[in-house]
Amino acid sequence: MADSVRLALSKLVSDPRPPKPKFDRIEDRIEYLHWLGEMSDRLQRRLKDKQTRIEFLETVWYESTRAGLDPAMVLGLIQVESAFRKYATSIVGARGYMQVMPFWARVIGDRDAQKLFQMQSNLRYGCAILRMYIDMEAGNLYLALGRYNGSRGRPDYPNAVLANWKNWQYKR
Repeated sequence: MADSVRLALSKLVSDPRPPKPKFDRIEDRIEYLHWLGEMSDRLQRRLKDKQTRIEFLETVWYESTRAGLDPAMVLGLIQVESAFRKYATSIVGARGYMQVMPFWARVIGDRDAQKLFQMQSNLRYGCAILRMYIDMEAGNLYLALGRYNGSRGRPDYPNAVLANWKNWQYKR
């Protein structure tokens, strides 16, 4: 990985800003609150505790929009990767909601792979890494999702994420 890419990703994951949105227009805040309510209802059977669910959705929205990603796509990816389980661990060692590999903590983080089980850290890493892959693939989501999963060129994973993305789209 080029030093410039490593530095940019490192800066993204180390930014300590809390996941609280700020809006210039009241209409945008109202739209966000409607989104938050609808997504909370949809996610209720997967995350029972309301406070946990709201914090999770606030963080998904913050980190995905911060990385220039659609929150619905990130929710679809999380559904496929971990089924919304904070402590999910894959057979190859990927961790948390977005199944981030521990080597990323060494490459762009502070070397503490345990942070990948923390909600904000996991979502921040996952969104930053996915954004990097989308940029590497010149916007081709199919190829970028394959890179994210380590299955580039095989259809099952990208197709699953794209199908689940539709389930999380917000209808105004």
